[in-house]
Amino acid sequence: QVQLVESGGGLVRAGGSLRLSCAASGLTFGNYVMGWFRQAPGKEREFVAGISWWSGGSTYFPDSVKGRFTISRDNAKNTLYLQMNSLKPEDTAVYFCAARVGLSSRVTTDYKYWGQGTQVTVSS
Repeated sequence: QVQLVESGGGLVRAGGSLRLSCAASGLTFGNYVMGWFRQAPGKEREFVAGISWWSGGSTYFPDSVKGRFTISRDNAKNTLYLQMNSLKPEDTAVYFCAARVGLSSRVTTDYKYWGQGTQVTVSS
């Protein structure tokens, strides 16, 4: 079965950095568009970053994280990454990776497979 397992979350001070990883198994990773989403308490899940199916593929971000977050993938290792720099308290959330076949998308419901999430907490 398909598994997406996030890691790398934790507690960091504002201005700090974290690198999240998402290890994929049970699917042909290179065939999937990948995305990162986050969900803060009481809020809807929101798109954070996306990357096309090939390593070094096109990336896209919402304005809220553009210039601070970088997404990358290593198809040989079946792993997705999210480098988060200049973190802010408003970045505090559970971060999820997700996979879909087809075109790149920022829409939560377009993604078929989801990980369980990793908590990121940014203190002020």
